Amino acid sequence: MIVVGGVPVHHYVAGDRAAEAYARVVLVHSGMATQVEVARALGCSERTVRRDGERYQAGGMAGLVKRPGWCPGRRRLLSRRARLIGQFSAGGMSNRQIAVKLGVTERAIRKQVGPSLRAAQRSLLEEEATTAPGLETPLAVSPAVEDAGPQAPAESPGAMPAEAEAETTLVPMSLDVEPGNRVWDRLLACFGLLDDARPVFGDAKGVVGAGVLCGLPVLVASGILELAHKLYGEIGPAFYGTRTTLLTLLLMALGRIKRLEGLKEHDPQVLGRILGLDRAPEVKTVRRKLTRLASYGKAWQLGLELARLRVQTRGQLMGFLYIDGHVRTYHGKREIPKTHVARMRLAMPATTDYWVNDVRGDPLLVMTAAANAGMVKMLPTVLDEVRPLLNGRRVTIVFDRGGWSPQQFQKLLPDFDILTYRKGKARHITEDRFVLREATLDGRTIEYRLHDQAVRFLRGRLRLRQVTRLGDDGHQTNVLTSRWDLADIEVAYRMFERWRQENFFKYMREEFLLDALVDYHVAPDDPTRTVPNPERRVLDAEIRAAREELAKLEQAYGAAAIDNPESRRRTMRGFKIALGKVGQKLRRAREHVAELVARRRPLPARVEVRDRSAGAVVKLAAERKHLTDLVKMVAYQAESDLLALLAPHYARADHEGRTLLHELFATPGDLAVANGELRISLHPLSSPHRTAAAQALCQTLSSTDTVFPGCQLKIRLAMQSPPQIGLAFPGPRQTRSAPQPDTSQGR
Repeated sequence: MIVVGGVPVHHYVAGDRAAEAYARVVLVHSGMATQVEVARALGCSERTVRRDGERYQAGGMAGLVKRPGWCPGRRRLLSRRARLIGQFSAGGMSNRQIAVKLGVTERAIRKQVGPSLRAAQRSLLEEEATTAPGLETPLAVSPAVEDAGPQAPAESPGAMPAEAEAETTLVPMSLDVEPGNRVWDRLLACFGLLDDARPVFGDAKGVVGAGVLCGLPVLVASGILELAHKLYGEIGPAFYGTRTTLLTLLLMALGRIKRLEGLKEHDPQVLGRILGLDRAPEVKTVRRKLTRLASYGKAWQLGLELARLRVQTRGQLMGFLYIDGHVRTYHGKREIPKTHVARMRLAMPATTDYWVNDVRGDPLLVMTAAANAGMVKMLPTVLDEVRPLLNGRRVTIVFDRGGWSPQQFQKLLPDFDILTYRKGKARHITEDRFVLREATLDGRTIEYRLHDQAVRFLRGRLRLRQVTRLGDDGHQTNVLTSRWDLADIEVAYRMFERWRQENFFKYMREEFLLDALVDYHVAPDDPTRTVPNPERRVLDAEIRAAREELAKLEQAYGAAAIDNPESRRRTMRGFKIALGKVGQKLRRAREHVAELVARRRPLPARVEVRDRSAGAVVKLAAERKHLTDLVKMVAYQAESDLLALLAPHYARADHEGRTLLHELFATPGDLAVANGELRISLHPLSSPHRTAAAQALCQTLSSTDTVFPGCQLKIRLAMQSPPQIGLAFPGPRQTRSAPQPDTSQGR
């Protein structure tokens, strides 16, 4: 059923492709929606919607019926697979050996390979090898594929299929030998024969921003490129494929290009040298690639896979998980749900994201709340996604007063421990009951005045531990937890470390522009979602004002009764006559309150959002925003990993470590290719001690033997020696002898 603005306009049987195509034609031709909106709502591409309209105009309903058999013009086998089959066949491999290597049937290979076709493919390969000067073969295969031999081993249980293994070990092809001229590869991409351009580097001096390649080893170790290739595959024949697009976005984040529009301020040829291309993708290209990736709808799955991989590699940091919401304000013209923005102290149209961070403050997972749901409502949903990542491990979740709910605590305690602030009033504790505690945690010496006690909620059914801290100003902060095994000072310390997450949000807003609006697209919202009734809210305000006025009149009437001179007004009748005007105002105020309460009584407390919205019920599209948030999250994790590697070599790493990394990312450098290595020599930093720390970091990163994604070049990083400034003495100072008297005659 297709509903536009709450009105059903069309229906069809699910699975009837012709009827679904006709529905797309009706929506576009009637002007109810644009091609982009129809494609987004029905889960197809704009090209499909446009083709449906053309087919309907040409042949009516009959033109929308899909013909049986293979679609004309559609390739039966990928171009790179056909070329790989041709190369194997030209090398003397049999059809069965090729089928085993690629993980397909022998019949499929037999359909593609024949005596005439084999000779044609062999001549085509020879022709391409001769047309590209200095290139021996047009398709570069990794040594793992070349040395595999004709016999492929049988697949073991749980191992990667042969077809997927052949694709992952396949190095992208390239017919170009000059890094600054990729005309042949762009021509192959135009003909649909290339899915992603292979990085080709050359010697270059003073490349601006070459220091951003220092983050490449940790970015590769994060696994985002492998997971993206596993989930998205190739996004079609293109010069800028999945790997190049994600690598561009990641290096943009580290290089502090905060918006896609910021690419306009940088030379694409200079950025291309860092990526191993002749030109980096520009704004419209990156936007188009993001749209293509978002059409798969797998950003949430990518985030879960990244979180699962990080838990496997850094499980020791997951003992405490900090959960908090971040509100992204919206200043556009669309009518979307509002929420309270704490830093602005007002309600605005916005979207709420909930982040999960580890003990170190690094992000683990991000989730967009539906209709700006609060912490109490979103906490079980977030934990349902976190629970499978922990593999049965019990962790402590830390959150602020927004998640206060004793009933919910009772439901969470079987699987999680909790740590939060106590909300509401609590019994005051005298100062003489506090004890001074001192400890060293995470390399920091802390000192608190604490009081520890047990408290009960829900009529004694819920028993928790309350640790109260006494501040220097006498303020008492109550912390509740279910952890009875921790020392009281560690409970307070872990709770107050929640400010790491607040600092994380501030850093992400300023350095990565977390609140930036990636696109202006909207998605349909649930029209049956309930919201507070605006009419009832107006009456509530009027009733509060009327009751305040009534309370003032009653107070004045009561004060007059107390001060009544009984010698003059001995009876109640005389008192009422004397204060008749006040009594009339009091009766009218009571009648007004009763009237407002009667008007409010039939109004429901909540109404469906479609009943109060004049236009379509929409929300901001979250797929592209979620994908860019994942990129920024991985970039922040990479900075944290680099900071951990830098700390042993830089004394002020806790205070200036990230500032040093910012300077390192913006540092120019020289590129050179030799002996299968990409050698990056960065220029000195602002001071010698910073240069020395960066040199130690580069040596650590070079020892990882990281290979640049898409090619076989190992990354080698180094810092150039700072110039020597000052006077140079050729040798030790010689002592001069005393002057001798002049014995020569007459001057």
